Amino acid sequence: MAKPTSRADLSEATRLLHGAETPAQKLGVEARVVNPPLQRASTVLMPNAASLYASGGAPTYGRLGLGVQAALEGALAELEGASHLALFSSGAAAVTGALLAALSAGDELLAADGVYRPTRRLCDGTLARFGVTTRFYPARATVDEIMALVGPQTRAIMLESPASLTFEMQDVPAIAAAARAKGILTLIDNTWGAGLLFKPLAAGVDFSIQALTKYVSGASDVFMGSVAVRRPPLAKALQTLMLETGWAVSPDDCYTMLRGLRTLPLRLRQHGESALIVAQWLQTQPEVQRVLCPALPSSEDHAIWKRDYSGVCGLFGVMLQPAPPKAVEAFLDALSLFGLGFSWGGFESLAIHCDPQIQRTAKPWLGLGPLVRLHIGLESPDDLMADLRRGLDAFAQACEGEA
Repeated sequence: MAKPTSRADLSEATRLLHGAETPAQKLGVEARVVNPPLQRASTVLMPNAASLYASGGAPTYGRLGLGVQAALEGALAELEGASHLALFSSGAAAVTGALLAALSAGDELLAADGVYRPTRRLCDGTLARFGVTTRFYPARATVDEIMALVGPQTRAIMLESPASLTFEMQDVPAIAAAARAKGILTLIDNTWGAGLLFKPLAAGVDFSIQALTKYVSGASDVFMGSVAVRRPPLAKALQTLMLETGWAVSPDDCYTMLRGLRTLPLRLRQHGESALIVAQWLQTQPEVQRVLCPALPSSEDHAIWKRDYSGVCGLFGVMLQPAPPKAVEAFLDALSLFGLGFSWGGFESLAIHCDPQIQRTAKPWLGLGPLVRLHIGLESPDDLMADLRRGLDAFAQACEGEA
């Protein structure tokens, strides 16, 4: 067998390429680092020819994920109580992936009327184009009402509880049990629960979906989503989907996401505590008609929240007294600590006007006043309430000007 080529025999171009290869760090038998190695690689070099096509489960190409992806998948699977977890490039992509894994052409999907708007776009657009029919049911439909809609082609039910704009909740365990008895899959967007406040898989749901972009990241600087399952056939369906569609997430994004995940319980607890303080205060303000937060005893869905959830996050809705759109704009424009942005789950407080994007087809939205959604960040609640009071003053002044 020929001797290995000496580095001195190689051209400069070859030495420049291979000079970046570094041996494993020698830390000693007992030593280890706290973070996984960040491997940026498409090509995975195999030890011999036979291993190129072996089916032993070792990664053969970087798109399928290396060390840091595996570390994040493992940590999130632990959080979700899952046997398998797939990572996607965004929360919307995770919803897409889960639905594609669950559905085929000719199937029918039942979906809650209050789902995330990109989910509705997917159902009405791409899924419809590929032969999947979607029927939307009222956001607070009971298990009996939902089961009454089931037809011979119904394959899956898409839940979102609470709804991310209007905060209606559903009896998820009951719906999951009834669906499974009929051989129907259930999926839920659990971004509000962040995999921590509510455990969908333990409640009987088949696919637990999260926009990791929100609370798991916590810093508003990286996109990612996840889909978690327990049942082997569903795990196989997700694995096949990832292989066939070419979806991938970068190791750098996974590293950033893993860093956020480690502080999730502490951050989420602070978000929730501050949100309750602000929500309770808003209930006392004359310009506020109603606060939409299931953790409040006044909420229509408080009993479900109290039974199924271990806490509350920072996202809730505020229904203002009837007013023209310009008064709502005056409220938002007067805020200085709340940013005006569509995401949530980060360290920063945010506010948006919801009415322009609320869409209902199963049952009309009966909001009696303009709806604003707030995300309570990690700022002092006292400072946030003072900022909201300035906004409410501007709202009241604008209403007087219209009178």
